Amino acid sequence: MLGRLAANRLAGIRQSFRQTSRCFSTALNYHIDTPDNNPDLPWEFSEPNKKKVAEIMSHYPSNYKQSAVIPLLDLAQQQHGGWLPVSAMNAVAKVIEVAPVRVYEVATFYSMFNRAKVGKYHLLVCGTTPCMIRGSREIEDALLNHLGVKRNEVTKDGLFSVGEMECMGCCVNAPMITVADYSNGSEGYSYNYYEDVTPKRVVEIVEMLRRGEKPPHGTQNPGRIRCGPEGGNTTLLGDPKPPPCRDLDAC
Repeated sequence: MLGRLAANRLAGIRQSFRQTSRCFSTALNYHIDTPDNNPDLPWEFSEPNKKKVAEIMSHYPSNYKQSAVIPLLDLAQQQHGGWLPVSAMNAVAKVIEVAPVRVYEVATFYSMFNRAKVGKYHLLVCGTTPCMIRGSREIEDALLNHLGVKRNEVTKDGLFSVGEMECMGCCVNAPMITVADYSNGSEGYSYNYYEDVTPKRVVEIVEMLRRGEKPPHGTQNPGRIRCGPEGGNTTLLGDPKPPPCRDLDAC
């Protein structure tokens, strides 16, 4: 009796770990065919993008075609509304003449490649330490609550999704989000930073995007110019004086 109970308990623990691993770890690394994402679905670059493909390929020697994998994946993602189905990855592999697995390796390594559907406006919240100290969790909560979704879910109208990205490199203007705009495919694609945001401001940005407006990107703090201090400079107010003699040996 005790042995059976112990065995059942152990099986339950194993199952819970298996589910956790599938949800939180290997989800980034495995593929399961679905009706809208399988290798049998036809996919190719559009005619305008075929010209871009040729231009991208011209940057690399003919014996290093595989070096074009990242810009080609990026172009394919733009064309496909912000995410990469496996058939698009296969199309890239055909262009650069490598085994598809070589393309899968790249697409699963870089977090900017989305392998599941995202919204036409994909909102990414920086979650690294400077932004977290400055309130990035409140920024993310404001977006998720306003849109009524969880992280990486797409709104019912298909317009918005919210994800997290590590350091975007604008720590001095923390906290910040970026908006990947896939609403017009690769022709109108943009990837803009919105810095010095607040929970109220990110909701305003969302509603501007919903109305088809283009919010001014960069710092959202009217008291700052780009990365300059709020209120203006207090030092380095003019050009520094040159040294009395630039020829150090002569000096």
